[in-house]
Amino acid sequence: MTLQAKLDAFKADFEAGKPPYKVPYSVIETMRRATAELIASGAAERALKAGDKLPAFNLSDPEGKAVSSSDLLARGPLVISFYRGVWCPYCNMELQALEEALPKFRELGASLVAISPQNPVNSRKSVRQNNLTFPILSDPNNEVAAAFGLRFELQDYLVDLYKSLKNDLPAFNGDPSWTLPMPARYVVGQDGIILYAEVNPDYTHRPEPEDMVPALHVAAGRTPA
Repeated sequence: MTLQAKLDAFKADFEAGKPPYKVPYSVIETMRRATAELIASGAAERALKAGDKLPAFNLSDPEGKAVSSSDLLARGPLVISFYRGVWCPYCNMELQALEEALPKFRELGASLVAISPQNPVNSRKSVRQNNLTFPILSDPNNEVAAAFGLRFELQDYLVDLYKSLKNDLPAFNGDPSWTLPMPARYVVGQDGIILYAEVNPDYTHRPEPEDMVPALHVAAGRTPA
């Protein structure tokens, strides 16, 4: 089953009110409204695209070790996934799919990192919960996400909904602002130029890991099979 098929199946169960969530339909309507408004804002179109230069970053992994984009690119091409946090089931399914694809990325000489605004404690939870072997990096205040054009502020009505669902983003992230990154995936060549970019303001849609393989072949100087 593809990643998107898994996400669609989860979404169907969630919106049908099946356990363990059993949310009222008003919650679904509010989430749909917020997604529609983010799409209509055009924010995704303003995010970094293929051909743009990677904004340099230096972030910490769950153990406090600094991880820089320059060090990662010195080893080879780089795959970057921006995700919302361990509290988001769609993000967790995406991380698991990326873990499954990791051997292929490494075969092409690429590194993989995932970036979220959550604090190191929750990043460690992401690693444990999803059995990950690639770095999860904390992006305080979504500063790196902002440099990519991905950061957005939640509307007041969505903040109220998140609070009612116990999704306390300031507690998850150690940051008083109510901001999130739009989920996004990038492939960056060793020269720092973005070769592949996929940004979706609808958090229930994610690209397949295999979609990045052609760009990784280009980055590695190989002809796709």
